[in-house]
Amino acid sequence: MAKLFEPYSIRNVELKNRIVMSPMCMYQAKNDGFVTDFHITHYTSRAVGQVGLIILESTGVIPEGRISENDLGIWSDEHIEGLSKIVSNIKAYGAKAGIQISHAGRKSTVNGDIYAPSAIAFNDTYKTPIEMTKEDISKVVEAFANAAVRVSKAGFDVIEIHAAHGYLINEFLSPLTNKRTDEYGGAPENRYRFLREILDAIRAKWQGPLFVRITANEYAEGGLTPEDFIQFARWMKSQEVDLIDVSSGGNVPVPVESFPLYQVPFSETIKHGAEVATGAVGLITSGEEAEQILQQNKADLIFIARELLRDPYFPYRAAQQLDAAIEAPNDSYKRGW
Repeated sequence: MAKLFEPYSIRNVELKNRIVMSPMCMYQAKNDGFVTDFHITHYTSRAVGQVGLIILESTGVIPEGRISENDLGIWSDEHIEGLSKIVSNIKAYGAKAGIQISHAGRKSTVNGDIYAPSAIAFNDTYKTPIEMTKEDISKVVEAFANAAVRVSKAGFDVIEIHAAHGYLINEFLSPLTNKRTDEYGGAPENRYRFLREILDAIRAKWQGPLFVRITANEYAEGGLTPEDFIQFARWMKSQEVDLIDVSSGGNVPVPVESFPLYQVPFSETIKHGAEVATGAVGLITSGEEAEQILQQNKADLIFIARELLRDPYFPYRAAQQLDAAIEAPNDSYKRGW
């Protein structure tokens, strides 16, 4: 069997294959963070398509931590009902359900004040954030922990923490955006402290699989590189992070040259340097490409983003390309599969 369609176990969860729907912002939530009919259809259709793990889009742990006013939220118990409907639909077709929880930091576009490790705007079109006090930091750490409790109540299988693409945790990790002189700035272990506290707080509430998405390369002088993330990944592994979802870019406004599989080497570097499971993402568009990554041991899971927007049945197409057989979602589909 193609490795892409082999099961993969993480803690108490077994994925039926190694295809993951990468979290992608949809900007279709009500402005109070609630699920809409769009989300039900969007995520369920990828479960019908036989994706192994579906990770919901960036979901704000506090209102001012959303990327936009139309992001999903998980700062209130009232959000649980809608999220649980998505989970039920995903699981009805044999997929596992994950959710990415996040704080947008200086890249938030919501009304009102926004917050970051340092008072540096992303660019001229973004607001200048307020530098976070230690009290602000503690509030956000607690919000992540409370979100983990709601994730569990909604029935999700996996949590992914968004520490990439220039959002709050990435801002703390990077020397380009973290100019603090207290214990949260300066040396790498200090810049990691915010994420360390979040991981500890979540692990006190959540025993299931835990992923972290990172920006492994900031493409800017003095910015973070994959080699920097080897140490960060070792620390994450010591805190019971199960997999590093390896992306890049987004922390500072610089052009990024993208091409097929351009981020896969970053996954390979971190996987072998830190001896940790990784997910590869970035312009992976065929079953052959995904299989090659796995066979060459450059990643453990394949995160598919835009290709799953174009084709909810990517797993079926990938199976055809690899001459692999996969189950139809139910008897109604067998005549076509």
